[in-house]
Amino acid sequence: MSKTILLTGTSFLVVAVILGAFGAHGLKDKLDQHMMQIYKTGIEYHFYHALGLLLLGVLAMQMPSSLINWSAIFITAGILIFSGSLYVLAITGIRWLGAITPIGGLSFIAGWILLLVAIWKHFPK
Repeated sequence: MSKTILLTGTSFLVVAVILGAFGAHGLKDKLDQHMMQIYKTGIEYHFYHALGLLLLGVLAMQMPSSLINWSAIFITAGILIFSGSLYVLAITGIRWLGAITPIGGLSFIAGWILLLVAIWKHFPK
């Protein structure tokens, strides 16, 4: 599973760079400042959590755990839901998508809590 996590994290980093460049160059004259900030927030969280997936992949090699695997699944879902909803909201202006974004945020939180528990269990004292 660590290979899958590392490949997912790396793939998400590639996509984050592409979407960041698209936003900076392709959207700068198309979005107002508020929508551009929403898009940038999506990029920021996308990058942070893709890097987090790399960390999870390395940890999964050192201390294999189903909790780390689930952490990666939740972080992946968080990127797709949180950042994805912000990208679509910024580009389309469909406001109700903002209601979906917190589900992605909760997914991020759940993923990091699962990592916390995995570390806690691995180092009991």
